[in-house]
Amino acid sequence: MQVVVVGAGFSGIGAAIRLRRHGVRDLLVLEKAPQLGGTWRENTYPGCACDVPSPLYSYSFAPNPGWSRTFAGQQEIHDYLRATADRYGVGEVLRCGVRVLRARWDPSARRWCLETTDGEYSAKALVLATGPWHEPRRPDVPGLDAFGGPVFHTAEWDHAVDLSGRRVAVVGSGASAVQVVPAIQARTAAVHLFQRTAQWLLPRPDLPVSPALKWCLSHVPGAQRAIRAGQYGLQEGFGHAFRHPRLVGPVQAASRAYLRLAVRDRVLRRALTPGYRLGCKRLLTSSTYYPALAEPHVHLHPTAVSAVRGNRVIGADGTEAEADVLILATGFRVGELPLARSVHGTDGRTLHETWGEDGPQAYLGTSVSGFPNLFLLLGPNLLSGSSSAITVLEAQLAYLCSALAHLRLGSHTSMDVRPAVQAAYNAAVQEALRTTVYNTGGCSSYYFGPGGRNTFCWPWSTGRLVRRLNHFRAADYTYRASSGPAPAPRAPADHGRTADAEGITA
Repeated sequence: MQVVVVGAGFSGIGAAIRLRRHGVRDLLVLEKAPQLGGTWRENTYPGCACDVPSPLYSYSFAPNPGWSRTFAGQQEIHDYLRATADRYGVGEVLRCGVRVLRARWDPSARRWCLETTDGEYSAKALVLATGPWHEPRRPDVPGLDAFGGPVFHTAEWDHAVDLSGRRVAVVGSGASAVQVVPAIQARTAAVHLFQRTAQWLLPRPDLPVSPALKWCLSHVPGAQRAIRAGQYGLQEGFGHAFRHPRLVGPVQAASRAYLRLAVRDRVLRRALTPGYRLGCKRLLTSSTYYPALAEPHVHLHPTAVSAVRGNRVIGADGTEAEADVLILATGFRVGELPLARSVHGTDGRTLHETWGEDGPQAYLGTSVSGFPNLFLLLGPNLLSGSSSAITVLEAQLAYLCSALAHLRLGSHTSMDVRPAVQAAYNAAVQEALRTTVYNTGGCSSYYFGPGGRNTFCWPWSTGRLVRRLNHFRAADYTYRASSGPAPAPRAPADHGRTADAEGITA
């Protein structure tokens, strides 16, 4: 194949559509699951929904005027993905039930060789669209495996387990817990929520979309674009505050006021008040979480879980809770790129070995030096606590199409980002992150890898990221032609520096 895309979630489906529209026909999308959908296929827990407004959480080339709510739920988003894939004929290039076991760069053939459960594949370019919300994170708690009842992660919800009249312990207080606790509490005998860290929360204006508004979105020219632009502007407003921590104060005050109005119990309110600056972790929204915690049969344990003994869940502060069902709302291994231990570059080392303890890094979150013709989607340091992943993804897809067009039209067999370019870019990113609330807010979050380096956040505006990714710089890469090394085309004078103000340092 010319291109193999691994993964069929938002990223993989978007890549297939954009690449085909740009003339790439020799293309395959490999998906290990029986059907497409990515995280919106896997996460079927009660209350699962997006925390980005629906019009913004959709492809710009495939807007959906029929969203039923301001913030779409899991099933509706999954349906949208399947309908979009059908509309653009993605099924013609999609192979489900195929797991990639290993990928290695063949320097003599200058191609990627893939070992899969369906045999061997060969591709000129490899696109990893496996996403950061993929591998569930399970806590290392003594006795967890010996719990006396059902145990499952929110991303692997066991719908055969009836929670009616049962005592449920929920471990974790992040985005999935904020959604699942209100959704299940009414039918349980008791809910015990173990909260290691309190979260900043704002109310969510999640309202049904009226038939009149749906009609306007379908028939009034520019209506969808206007709403999308307004929602984008609001998200960017939060992002601007996160990049300039002195501006976070008003948002933090609003969150405190909401907590004060929603939770009358002073002890509970104190336990729900974070001890770090808003924006240090991803800002959550919900209008049902605080009311759910105020219910008499819902009990907040402001402590981590230290052990499980039989049917008792033990908190680090010594408190205990009897439970019949244990739900792990502990998120994902966001900083650990799926397949990083299985993709081997020019020197035989894997991505994981190349990155080492510092964690993932790439040029523009897309290219990694030593891994020719490899492209990461939603890679390191591209997202933030406020941006829509779809906006970032579409900018990356434009960059991917430009890179592959340059590779094809230039008669090159491979392209590899220059080590100095990648190093300068990542140094600039880390320097810019140093003063953001992501790094200075006083919390620990999935933004940081084990080495203490922020591997998740983009330190500037989303608009700046889009502009940078829409401008492919050929001189940032080295190239090889069929007869040997080929020099990169000379860049225009104003783009000659590899870390200039346009896309990196200023």
